[in-house]
Amino acid sequence: MDTPSNRTLRLLSLLQTGGEWSVPELAARLEVSARTVRRDAQRLRDLGYDVHSRPGPGAAYRLRPGTRIPPLLLDADEVTTIITALLVLETGDPADPAPAVARAKLEQTLPPALRRRAAATALSTQILQPETAAVDWALVGSLADAVAQGSRLTFDYTDQHGTASARTIEPHRHVRRTSRWYVVAFDLDRDDWRLFRLDRMRHARILPGTHTPRDFPFASVEAWLTSDFGRTDATVAGSAGVM
Repeated sequence: MDTPSNRTLRLLSLLQTGGEWSVPELAARLEVSARTVRRDAQRLRDLGYDVHSRPGPGAAYRLRPGTRIPPLLLDADEVTTIITALLVLETGDPADPAPAVARAKLEQTLPPALRRRAAATALSTQILQPETAAVDWALVGSLADAVAQGSRLTFDYTDQHGTASARTIEPHRHVRRTSRWYVVAFDLDRDDWRLFRLDRMRHARILPGTHTPRDFPFASVEAWLTSDFGRTDATVAGSAGVM
């Protein structure tokens, strides 16, 4: 039976996808009446969500950008998904406390039934995979901010031959490949696309200002990697590659 709480959670999930939803659209998706949609929207307001309504014949709802979200509303399947993902990260680098700390904090925010599901997932799940290189989450965060803002990143780098250099890049994506994390970026000094190992980067910082994002000149990062970094002749000196 669809309880009011479950139905309200489903309404919130729809509104969190963004945009404006008409009352008939919501009623059809939730398989309820328009009156029930309005009642559930008011229930969300009572919980602290800033739900904006457009009255009249074309009545519609949307969740205002920047809404202060009250405590997490997750269903059991979503909790299982998140806990499993964090367990994968914990297994990758047992010495890294961040995933385990995040999992513990998440569990503390859950109501008793979902906390039991989280504990059961952790108890019953074992991830079998080779140990991966340590991840500097602060560096990952800086890369994410640089990509989102269109910023450049500078850092000290030691390549596979032990040669140290200062690099300035326009990061495109960070990826996990063969148990290690890398960043795909345009190297301004080499005027080429390169792949850098995150564990060889030191003293990374975002440079002031922004730039117009550079188009990645390949069909996808995967296509670039599997085509020997886009080279037509693997013997050409100075081509892109793992540094």
